[in-house]
Amino acid sequence: MAKILFIMTGADEWTLNDGTGHTTGYWAEEAVVPLEAFKHAGHAITVATPGGVVPPVDPASLTDEANGGAETAAHLRTVIASAAEFAKPADLAEINLDEFDAVYAPGGHGPMQDLAVNTDAGRLLAAALRDGKPVGLVCHGLAALLAAEDETGNAFAGYRATGFTNAEERLAQFADKAPWLLQDRLEAAGVAFVAADPFTPHVQVDRNLVTGQNPQSSHAAAEALTALIG
Repeated sequence: MAKILFIMTGADEWTLNDGTGHTTGYWAEEAVVPLEAFKHAGHAITVATPGGVVPPVDPASLTDEANGGAETAAHLRTVIASAAEFAKPADLAEINLDEFDAVYAPGGHGPMQDLAVNTDAGRLLAAALRDGKPVGLVCHGLAALLAAEDETGNAFAGYRATGFTNAEERLAQFADKAPWLLQDRLEAAGVAFVAADPFTPHVQVDRNLVTGQNPQSSHAAAEALTALIG
């Protein structure tokens, strides 16, 4: 049994470039699908957020429309309401990475607000990468990589990765509202960003780093990370 650290957002609002707040959080599928996959494989999950706050789920990710029907949406809501991992998170600042075998971060626009500038998230991700531990991130969860800076630059520079693309942000009608775009920032940090067609499953694996482009990539990303964990 491996112990997997879930680094999750604590932000329920994303500040847009006009100063207004957009209700957000983590994207349900990107947290629940890997949670269930890892637990099914016999692994233990610990959720950690900035300040140890309960991670807020983006209400838009719980709708029938976002999940291809009422049955899947209801399942996500049930898991989120009942999973002890989501209800009692640890504080990122108090996490000892030596206690974990792998790290995972789901997306949603919440990470764009807090994890992108959270030094604890960046420290943990950089350390996991350096130590050869499997690291998985999906969609906007890759914003947390932007905080993985040291005196030499970004720890993930030169790694091949994917995440929510500029094209997808335009199709989601947030490109003109966002203060910055994830693909642009990752490329500026030196990440070798690989974009596939919008809203199609796409996973990149580079050494011990697994990344998924969008919610449609959650399952494949969880499978790839599980294979690395063993």
